[in-house]
Amino acid sequence: MKILIINSGSSSLKYQVINYEAREVLCVGLCERIGIDDPSMTHKLSDGKTFKGNMDFKTHRDAVFAMVEKLTSEEYGVIKELDEISAVGHRVLHGGEEFTAPALVTDEVKQAIRKCFAWGPLHNPANLTGIEVCEEIMPGIPQVAIFDTAFHQTMPAEAFIYALPYRYYEELGIRRYGFHGTSHMYVSQQAVELLGGEAEGTRIITCHLGNGSSFAAVKDGKCVDTSMGLTPLAGIAMGTRCGDIDPAIVPYIMKAENLTPDEIDHIMNKESGVRGVSGVSSDFRDLAATAAEGNERSKLALDMFVYQGRKIIASYAAALGGVDAIVFTAGIGENDTDTRARMLENLEFMGVEVDRSKNDGLRAKVADISKDGSKVRVFVIPTNEELSIAIQTVELLGLDK
Repeated sequence: MKILIINSGSSSLKYQVINYEAREVLCVGLCERIGIDDPSMTHKLSDGKTFKGNMDFKTHRDAVFAMVEKLTSEEYGVIKELDEISAVGHRVLHGGEEFTAPALVTDEVKQAIRKCFAWGPLHNPANLTGIEVCEEIMPGIPQVAIFDTAFHQTMPAEAFIYALPYRYYEELGIRRYGFHGTSHMYVSQQAVELLGGEAEGTRIITCHLGNGSSFAAVKDGKCVDTSMGLTPLAGIAMGTRCGDIDPAIVPYIMKAENLTPDEIDHIMNKESGVRGVSGVSSDFRDLAATAAEGNERSKLALDMFVYQGRKIIASYAAALGGVDAIVFTAGIGENDTDTRARMLENLEFMGVEVDRSKNDGLRAKVADISKDGSKVRVFVIPTNEELSIAIQTVELLGLDK
């Protein structure tokens, strides 16, 4: 059984074909810079054979057709006909309160995705385009939407309601939704297995750390709190996103610099975070390099990141009534040994003890980096959102029966 996974971004389209029974990735592809200068495509087979070249992508529709051409080509193909694809799983950023689980795409589901355009203006329109083009060229093949927000829909009201007039929640849907849900769900499930296999009674904090970062508190296998909010802007300072700030700062800057809502939104999303503080880069590797050379603002940006993360972890331990495991995942969480160690400093009072010899040099590999006998287990678990999407797609459609 072959499952096609599609993740349509604002100017990109990522895809994988997974042989479900073998849990084998047959190919991985990326169409990038869609609709802008120098669009290109990379298509890589499981044996390493790779196509890479410039393309003429004016729209996401063009990218989907290019993907299909490669998937079925004699030289780079993994299928001969599209009907070899059993289903397509689409990653969708925002599902609002409409979806607590994967959904078979219908007209009603597409309309619900449209309703969330304002909350995910860069992603939801592109997600929907990917779905509609696949419906056009793959008629009869089930399309399934997997929502980043769905995993967090188990949060209690005290965790997701904002202290604004309640009518804004009732009339406009303003509340905490959370994101990276597929990743948080996948790694928390893997952590449950490492803890013994029973979700009931477990208290896990998952740390998805990358250019976009978020945290989740997971109790009995269900999310009870998360750091992102109505949009992916909230929480810890990120690559270019400011994270949590005093909300009064927003109108103050708008008045001081005569900015429009779109302009201040751009500043908070694209010019802030560690890039804004450092003035160097949004890439944490660049910050580490320049901090080592004596750049104080790069060092400050890194210090802020680990300090804010440490506070979130400690607060989630309180929300959970204790913690059994802390999980690091995503680009920084899986590969940055220094950030992992520093973010857990001063948490010894909670029973968190990291074994430096296990942590140092560990990259993109499942491992327990806590000291022997540590009260709290610390895991590094590479995320696999595509496999999670494939599993959810197959389970929803009952294809595994």
